[in-house]
Amino acid sequence: MNRVAHGAIVNGVPWFDDRGETVNAHGGCIVEDGGRYYFFGEYKTDDENVFAGFSCYSSPDLVTWRFERIALPRQADGLLGPARIGERVKVMKCPETGRFMMYMHTDDLTYTDPCIGVASSDTIAGEYEFHGALRHDGAAVRGWDMGTFQDDDGTGYLLLHEGDILRLGDDYTTVVDAVVRGVAPGGESPAMFRDGDRYFLLFSHKTSWERNDNYYLTAAAINGPWEHRGLIAPAGTLTHNSQCTFVLTRSADGRPLPPMYMGDRWSFPHQASAATYVWLPIRVDGEQLSMSEYRPAWDPSTSESVDLHRLGMWHDLTFTSALPSSAVDAPFEAKRIAVRGTSTPSGGYARVEIFVGDRPEPDHTATIDLYSRTPDDGWRYVSPELPAGPKRIRITNLGEAPVWYDKARNRFGSDDTRITAGGILELR
Repeated sequence: MNRVAHGAIVNGVPWFDDRGETVNAHGGCIVEDGGRYYFFGEYKTDDENVFAGFSCYSSPDLVTWRFERIALPRQADGLLGPARIGERVKVMKCPETGRFMMYMHTDDLTYTDPCIGVASSDTIAGEYEFHGALRHDGAAVRGWDMGTFQDDDGTGYLLLHEGDILRLGDDYTTVVDAVVRGVAPGGESPAMFRDGDRYFLLFSHKTSWERNDNYYLTAAAINGPWEHRGLIAPAGTLTHNSQCTFVLTRSADGRPLPPMYMGDRWSFPHQASAATYVWLPIRVDGEQLSMSEYRPAWDPSTSESVDLHRLGMWHDLTFTSALPSSAVDAPFEAKRIAVRGTSTPSGGYARVEIFVGDRPEPDHTATIDLYSRTPDDGWRYVSPELPAGPKRIRITNLGEAPVWYDKARNRFGSDDTRITAGGILELR
């Protein structure tokens, strides 16, 4: 079993599935069905920003993930064919038909042909059948960043950038009404949840793959009026270095748990190997919501923080270098190892390798991202469970950095390739 760390969600580190592979499901959502959580997301690549499929993972606890399948693969042609974009996948179970409905943003590689697509499956993990464009009054629904929301009465909604809310028909196959238009100009990556008699609508600003201070609106009814309430997390934290994608409402033994914010910590161009997740409990107080505290690790069954330092033996490392191929090695014995590092505006990529015994080839390899526009110290890697016996960890500067350009050719990302590792923790 590949538990992340003693039943805890650890933020900002690569997660590994039952195969030992990186959990690759970005811009996604979670659907609870039959006592399991199903995590859908973009199955990214490390070489280009192109649709490679939507993945599905499942878990009993939001910590241990099993790879189910590529729920919707690249199509032979059409909206999700070769040289196309597929993003922001969301899934809902339609109460009327019992079918699982999947929605996504489709586009060309220049982001000039945005369209919302729809697919369906009789089973939650798929494979899903792609039906083409979602339609409203006979015309394709045009849009890019999108989300979905299912109300308590089973009504389904499509959320679009800029703050459009569109109601789906009873069978979830078409849009039947534009409920709200443009309540969040400049907003993208929409997510919505309900708490009691209040609706909460989350957005990020448009800064390409860069993180920013996300914000939210509230209303007493879906059709508004919607009121801007402010930031989700403290100003300047860049929403704890993440971008919102979904909010999961949860309960345990019949008691409600705090809603769970799901965010992506993008890492262009190494989105498959180095992009990570930030999931945090949201505090709701009337019309106010907040994530004032960043929890590096926390227990989703209780929403309480977990201090990894108390679960292992700490070793100082203090390795800092901007030189490509520079590396540091450290021996250890534990079955799990964690690395703490500092992300900075000058940060680059590092490779982590685990060598078991005297083997010359690594038994496990991962890529970690040490860039952040706001300097941040935290966990950057937690290994899967490893064989018993002596082992060695090596951290190597790859000489690469996250750098990208938006549609207007504005440059984003790091100004150097520096990596900083402060220490390692042998987890019991």
